[in-house]
Amino acid sequence: MLVALLAVLAFAMLALGFEMMLVMGLPAVLAKAAFQSGMPDVIIPQKIMSGVNVGTLLAIPFFIFAAELMAHGVIAKRLTGMVRALVGHTSGGIGHTTVASCMAFGAVCGSAPATVAALGRLLHPELQRAGYSEKFSLGLIASSAECALLIPPSITMIIYGWITGTSIAALFAGGLVVGVVLGVAFLGLVQWETWRVAARRGEKPKPGERLAAIKAGAWALGLPLVILGGIYSGIFTATEAAAVAVVYAMFVELGVYRAIGVRDVARIAEASAVTVSAIFVLLAMGALLSHFVVLADLPRIVLDFVRELNMNWVMFLMFVNVLLFIAGMFIDPNSILLLFVPTLYPVATALGIDPVHFGLLVTLNICIGMITPPFGLDLFVASSTLNRPVEMVIGGIWRFVLVNVAVLALITYVPAISMALPKLLL
Repeated sequence: MLVALLAVLAFAMLALGFEMMLVMGLPAVLAKAAFQSGMPDVIIPQKIMSGVNVGTLLAIPFFIFAAELMAHGVIAKRLTGMVRALVGHTSGGIGHTTVASCMAFGAVCGSAPATVAALGRLLHPELQRAGYSEKFSLGLIASSAECALLIPPSITMIIYGWITGTSIAALFAGGLVVGVVLGVAFLGLVQWETWRVAARRGEKPKPGERLAAIKAGAWALGLPLVILGGIYSGIFTATEAAAVAVVYAMFVELGVYRAIGVRDVARIAEASAVTVSAIFVLLAMGALLSHFVVLADLPRIVLDFVRELNMNWVMFLMFVNVLLFIAGMFIDPNSILLLFVPTLYPVATALGIDPVHFGLLVTLNICIGMITPPFGLDLFVASSTLNRPVEMVIGGIWRFVLVNVAVLALITYVPAISMALPKLLL
């Protein structure tokens, strides 16, 4: 009965357009009042506060602050310039530059919307000049930014690790492989489109320009090397790496490139605080909801249902992919993690699915949700950043969604791809 009440209230509020923090928090409060009246009222604020009083979550504000520093500075331009100098003159050069730049910037910010906002204005005009259609250009930018959720540091993986207790370092290692696989798939689609429309090549760099671009972007490229090298060498943890990222980003933007001033830092910190606050309110409400999900014994109910249907791990992962694909069309990424992972994760582990592999599948599904209408976040970020109707962005996204689904199927049923690097390093 408690499960039914939670589900009905949550879906009703979601359909009526309530804020996600209320969709997760209010049903839990009402369920407590109706079915757990003997429980002290103080348990509500205790669960809310204890849910976010976790050291692992400190990585989120640090990585968001580092991303904002780089988005307001010139790291994005330096990275794009370096990639363009290396591959911009080849067949499909500017398209390949877009994918590689989004992957590189994602490796220093961990945020797909920040990647779209930072690189969209730089790359969209060049894609147009090369001969790619408006829709393809918009779809390429919005889709390539997904790699930021897979290539570490990834805020999505940090939250998944917090929910499930999975090693964030292992998730980062697997995410690096999956992100590269997705990026290579996008490169293949770009090359096919290049041949189809006979897109123009960029100008070949003059002698010395390539080396100059590499030198200009060396400091920017050093950030992912410092973060990943520090984590996997054991110098610092993933949470400490987030603090290192902030110090490094401030040093590079203020001291080396001098793209922002001390006064700008306060304004950037304020913008970061707004984003962090929104995320942590959701995390707090999600912790409260998870408590009542456990009280309702929902994971056991789902596991019994799976066993009654005689599902093996292959069928279960297909069910999870379809469920999360549909959820991604309507619910934001953090809410998907908080709503579905506490229930699905115990079932996955009971079926023998590795927690890291399952986390990467969840993250890849969330990536797809970022670009699927009607409420894919990156669609609206691309629309507002590039001043194009959101319908136009949606029109260019479908081929990339199909590529995503193909990669998802590959990663789902060939676990060795995502698990090879975590097993090697950890």
